Amino acid sequence: MASGFSKRMEKEKLLLPIAGIPLIEHVIKAAQSPHLDEVILIYRNESVKEIGTKYLKNIIFNAHADMGQSAAVKLGTSSANEKTDAFMFFVGDQPFLSAKMINILIDIFKDYPDKIIVPVYNGKKGGPVIFPAKFKNELLALSGDSGGRSIIEKHKDEVKTVEIENTDAGIDVDTQNEYEKIIGYSIC
Repeated sequence: MASGFSKRMEKEKLLLPIAGIPLIEHVIKAAQSPHLDEVILIYRNESVKEIGTKYLKNIIFNAHADMGQSAAVKLGTSSANEKTDAFMFFVGDQPFLSAKMINILIDIFKDYPDKIIVPVYNGKKGGPVIFPAKFKNELLALSGDSGGRSIIEKHKDEVKTVEIENTDAGIDVDTQNEYEKIIGYSIC
């Protein structure tokens, strides 16, 4: 999901460089995991699309980005292969996410195929989150800017949390201050 407006940053954060590479490109590279059968980039900014075309075939413009995060969730869900067994949602501003961590979450999903898989970084829930296909209709019914949080809250007994040792993987960049804090971090 890379179609937000970066309101708190007040500029297009997904294009900001981290280790000389645009923030969104780090996430797209991590999503090249062989464990993922299909990757769909939902974008708003043409520059984000251009970066995506270097790696992905399935790139979709979000004409309803102003409707909030739910518009990207619904667009990705409805565009996915109809035989998918789960939907994994990534935000475009999580530059320390790795293919290794994605694979760990997918492996856990394979052990708990009826559970919503939610990573936890230093006690705080984060992303990417995996929703089994049985939640497809609820994903398609979302509205506003909450993404899948309401589904997670509604189905607490169907959530499997996963403590992630690499807490940096959970860092997302929403403000200029947060961006300045991570500029010197190394990307693995």
